[in-house]
Amino acid sequence: MHKTSKSFPGVTALIKVDFSLQKGEIRALMGENGAGKSTLIKLMTGVYERDEGQMFLEGREINPHSPYEAQTLGISTVYQEVNLIPTLTVAENIFLGRQPTRAGALDWRKMNAGAEAALDRLNIELNVRQLLSDYSIAIQQMVAIARAVDISAKILVLDEPTSSLAAHEVEQLFAIMRVLKGQGMGIIFVTHFLDQVYAISDTTTILRNGELVGNFETAALSRVELIAHMMGKSLKEIELKSGQSGADFSSSKETLAEAKNLGKKGSIEPFDLTLKKGEVLGLAGLLGAGRTEVAELLFGIGKADQGQISVDGKPVAITSPREAIAAGFAFCSEDRKASGIIGELTVRENIVLALQASKGWLRLLSKKTQLSIAESYIKILGISTPNASKKIKELSGGNQQKVMIARWLAIHPRLLILDEPTRGIDVGAKLAVQNLILQLSQEGISILFISSELSEVANCSQRVAIIRDRRKIGELAGDRIDEAAILRFIAEGAR
Repeated sequence: MHKTSKSFPGVTALIKVDFSLQKGEIRALMGENGAGKSTLIKLMTGVYERDEGQMFLEGREINPHSPYEAQTLGISTVYQEVNLIPTLTVAENIFLGRQPTRAGALDWRKMNAGAEAALDRLNIELNVRQLLSDYSIAIQQMVAIARAVDISAKILVLDEPTSSLAAHEVEQLFAIMRVLKGQGMGIIFVTHFLDQVYAISDTTTILRNGELVGNFETAALSRVELIAHMMGKSLKEIELKSGQSGADFSSSKETLAEAKNLGKKGSIEPFDLTLKKGEVLGLAGLLGAGRTEVAELLFGIGKADQGQISVDGKPVAITSPREAIAAGFAFCSEDRKASGIIGELTVRENIVLALQASKGWLRLLSKKTQLSIAESYIKILGISTPNASKKIKELSGGNQQKVMIARWLAIHPRLLILDEPTRGIDVGAKLAVQNLILQLSQEGISILFISSELSEVANCSQRVAIIRDRRKIGELAGDRIDEAAILRFIAEGAR
């Protein structure tokens, strides 16, 4: 692909990007959210049309106008969510849309034999007559790959294929990728997992903000360099400072809550996490590393399939947000518009929502009480609104975020989980939220603080837990915490 560009209304998604793939090569495609990875793939596979640029396959210029046309040329994609039909057999899914017929009827013998041959090519043994739904997600994904390879034998695009797989299932997938590589297929591997990039890819292409950062031999690219390129940092900016001692300012604090071996298959590896009273615990990692998954397990949104949460040293069952609220937990989602504010309601109604829900609808708060609570928090948090009756959708992003925090403060939480509380708000509002976090911790509220801006995490936190590739890999504490140290830890772990 040469000088490939694509724009959408108000957004330039790709800017003159060059991309290449060889036969028998596994190329990782890396970049944070919004870097342009999905757009590049959709241009390649005919979902979108290029604004400018050229694309060549085996030296011949091509211009696919649909995924079907791309498949006929030899380019197939397998997405993170398996898009097959679980109520059909494995064979029917492999031949979906191209079923062999004989005398106008479905030729089951030929279809089953063809499906077995397609799976055998990947060294997969399955009963092709079995319903797809009888198999695990990992096996279903391998069936999707077998189908894609059977249709198109030149280029396979794997878009986040490992996000819901366990470690041994990832190894099964990698074994298949190595088989295909040996057969001369070019594979594009899109992932957030650093360890997997180094385990399977030959080369790595990095995008940032719609532009090509560079193409690299994976083995020659250090993890620190990879992260620096993805985040737009220089190596000098993330060099560890010498002489950091590591005093732990939280060691004398009492423990509020503790998670032991808490995890969920396909979401987050089992982790231990301790939250001290009146402490800000930062949660750091690259986008997609599993930070939100940790927060959602603690708040009962995600359902843990192992481990235990304790509060004040006593085990508690948290399998729903209602139980989390009863334990004194509160949670501000990273997507305030989709799962936070209710735009058509007023500031007052948004602020009292959690408090009213905790009391139940048979114990309604009077409008006078609601107004008193709302006006109190408008003053305390400095929410810029003419009055409490203004619709929240008419406020700025920073003020909407303050209303979200006010909603949870109204129930007097013991632990406040803040997932990206400063995303999409201006610099002044960010500073106000950061100051509020520190003020709340001084008042004895424990804070779990998640932010993609590592400087914010370093500035606000007494301890930082590091998440990489859906597992907690360690912690930094006290004067060991700075942006460079966090980046180094993400890249290299405890080393």
